[in-house]
Formats: sequence, structure tokens, C-alpha cells
Amino acid sequence: MRKLVYYVGMTIDGFIAAPDGSYDFFFPLTPDMLDFLVTDYPDALPTQGRAQLGVETPNRTFDTCIQGRASYEPVLALGVTSPYAHLRQYVVSDTMDASPDPAVELISGDVTGAVRRLKAEDGKDIYLIGGARLAGSLLPEIDRLVIKLYPVVIGAGVPLFSAEFSPAHFTLAGTRVLEGGTVILTYDKK
Repeated sequence: MRKLVYYVGMTIDGFIAAPDGSYDFFFPLTPDMLDFLVTDYPDALPTQGRAQLGVETPNRTFDTCIQGRASYEPVLALGVTSPYAHLRQYVVSDTMDASPDPAVELISGDVTGAVRRLKAEDGKDIYLIGGARLAGSLLPEIDRLVIKLYPVVIGAGVPLFSAEFSPAHFTLAGTRVLEGGTVILTYDKK
């Protein structure tokens, strides 16, 4: 069975974005972080970023991605309707009437059921892009967390999960410390 993997950048104090949803404080990327992204998770790079970096490798980990409307809207504002053209793309929204791109399928209503159907299909893992509300609602379905813990504190912002109190236990499956101070933490659901 495929895994739902929440692969995300986070500050030391547990935020994935600023209060306004921006995340530019994670950049510029250090050379070692860029090497990690290109070498270990090239399929999690947006298609345009892959092209700019000359990444032409086949997908290693993911063949599908799912994200919330709030995560999708910033790229729409830039005129990009299919940010992960190298993956099957799903956007969760109860407010969008139609997808702006035939390569992006909307999911509304029973999101958990849709994710369970995707997990039951053959293929590579599913990249949960975010955001916090979607990750919080799908916490029982998340099989792996890959957290890029950046050496920055922002004080307030969008948390890793936005959910009701509901403990979910994970086991540390791996750590990797990059030269620039970012720590890659991998957790598997118990």
C-alpha cells in the first residue's frame, strides 16, 4: 500500500509559514540543502523549479500530490495552474467550483475517503504538500513525516498541524544534519 507522506519545511518553533502564509524566510537555500532537495526528493520540487535546476530524473518517491486550496492559491496568483505537472495533482477545496487546469483534480467532501482510495492504488507514495488544516484533518492517514527543520525561529505563524487535540504517535526513522544547520527528521507512524 502507498504511503501518505507529509514532506514539509518547519521552523525550530514549529511553524511551516508566517501568519500571512508566506514562507520566504526559509530562503535562500544553502548549497547542502539544495543538494538534498535535488538528490533525495527531486519529485517534490515544483515542475518549474525542476526545469530551472536542470532536474530530469524520474520520480523516486512520489507519483501523486495532494494539497489544500490555501497552498495552491499562491501559485495560481502567479499564473501557474499545474505546479507539479510531473505528478498526479489533487487540490482539496469545498469553495472552488472547477479546476483551472485539466491536470489538477479537485477533491471535496470526503477527503479521507479519497486519500484512502489513492493509498489503495498501485504506485509510488503520495506527497502531502499541506497546509496545516489539511494535514490536521488527514493526521490519521499520514504514514510518514519528513520534516526539514530549518534553523530559524519566527515566533508566530502557521503550525505544522492545525487540528483538535488528538495524539498520534510516530517513531523516529532517520535523522540527517546538513552543513547549513537544517536537520532532516523522518518519522513513521507507529
